[in-house]
Amino acid sequence: MSDAPSTPSPSQTPVGVDPTRPSIARIYDGFLGGNNFYEVDRVVMEKIRSAVPEAVHIALGNRGFHNRALRMLASQTKIRQFVDCGSGLPTAENTHQIVQRIDKDTNVVYVDNDPVVLAHGRALLAENDFTHMVEADIFKPQDVLGHPEVLRHIDFAEPVALLQVGTMHHFEGDGVVDIMREYIDALPSGSYVVLSHFFDPEVPELTEIAKRIEQILVQGPLGAGRFRTRAEIEAMMAGLEIIQPNATSGPGLAVCDEWWPDGPRLTPLSNSAKCVAGIVGYKP
Repeated sequence: MSDAPSTPSPSQTPVGVDPTRPSIARIYDGFLGGNNFYEVDRVVMEKIRSAVPEAVHIALGNRGFHNRALRMLASQTKIRQFVDCGSGLPTAENTHQIVQRIDKDTNVVYVDNDPVVLAHGRALLAENDFTHMVEADIFKPQDVLGHPEVLRHIDFAEPVALLQVGTMHHFEGDGVVDIMREYIDALPSGSYVVLSHFFDPEVPELTEIAKRIEQILVQGPLGAGRFRTRAEIEAMMAGLEIIQPNATSGPGLAVCDEWWPDGPRLTPLSNSAKCVAGIVGYKP
């Protein structure tokens, strides 16, 4: 991974960005191999690596799940409008790149309120007429669902794919189920929801890994990053028909790397990779 860039001058820093405060979007991008992070982000990344050397597998597993779930929805359903909440910094294989490879006229709306994400996203998407960047707080569903730009590009009379990939674990408190219920209630029949989340498998050696990372995230300057149990995560998808996550299981939550993998696994999953899980649901 590249060294963190030097703290930029005020003229180089996007409006609204505080380079003295860590950003989960920049940290996640850094674990995926990006270099859009500052020294303050690198410090948090190193703390996580020191506590759990294989923590990068959480980011990689989460991204792989995102990519496979989108390929499935774009190729096997008729949905041609996607709302990606908390989209994060641009990396290889963004939502619009995956789904527009299947149909170039697919509408994608990214929603975020991180100034760095907004600046990079708008620059990337400037010449794509079917992809848009919206500034809103994803933990306030009405701000997203009622945003003029969202309503301009997304027709809620037709099925929608809603993405909450690696987002809800950054909401502190007990309101995650209510937030997701508000989103799901607003979706028309035939829609899909894609959700991934930091996962506490409730197995002692894996829970210990989850708690080590959670302590750094929650008690550090980020102040958020909860690992939740299967029951807690599945409760966020109430009212949906859950897609079977692989050929050998029934419907439900699955470790991200085990959600319809692209081929046989030749090496065992690390324990860290087992601490992030994904789930996809259909609204009848």
